[in-house]
Amino acid sequence: MIAPSRQRLQVDERRTQLLDLAIQLFGGRSYEDISIDEFAKKGGISKGLLYHYFPSKRALYVAAVGRAAEQLLEKTHVDGGGASASSLETVRRGLDAYLAYVEEHAAAYAFLLRSGIGSDAEVAGLVEATRDAFAKRIGAGLGLTEHDAEGRILVRGWVGFVEATSLAWAESPSGITRERLAELILGAFAAGVQLVKHK
Repeated sequence: MIAPSRQRLQVDERRTQLLDLAIQLFGGRSYEDISIDEFAKKGGISKGLLYHYFPSKRALYVAAVGRAAEQLLEKTHVDGGGASASSLETVRRGLDAYLAYVEEHAAAYAFLLRSGIGSDAEVAGLVEATRDAFAKRIGAGLGLTEHDAEGRILVRGWVGFVEATSLAWAESPSGITRERLAELILGAFAAGVQLVKHK
């Protein structure tokens, strides 16, 4: 007899595998182009079992967006680097981790960003929550408070800039190295920070 904890682990592992497959498939093709039949076949399970994990294709898609967002936030979390690290150094370390994720998981990254473009409010909410999480991380690193309106707007706008720039780079690198891209992106942020500090 399988112990309940082991059985639960197997269920969680299988669900994770299915979500990773969903990210891969939806990352390369449109939502409409992928059928439940095809997905079940590629996942090596019956349609009935697939519906046990996810009651509909939309539920699978939404869960996959959530999984991609969790992966991105987890892989790009860095500590402050100690008392000697400046706020911009901390941002740089986070940006390096972010671009490393983009480089290694380009399809998942594109899937996450593009999934929020459609009209599904729940999906758009997941993508927006991911952006907010990044903005809060950066704002905390810079010591921003609720009263720092310019700083908060700068950070939120910069997050969008990072997304658009890194997505364009992932899809068409054009010989730009990850290190050089980080310099360009951080340079834009540093200039904005200086303007906010010297207003």
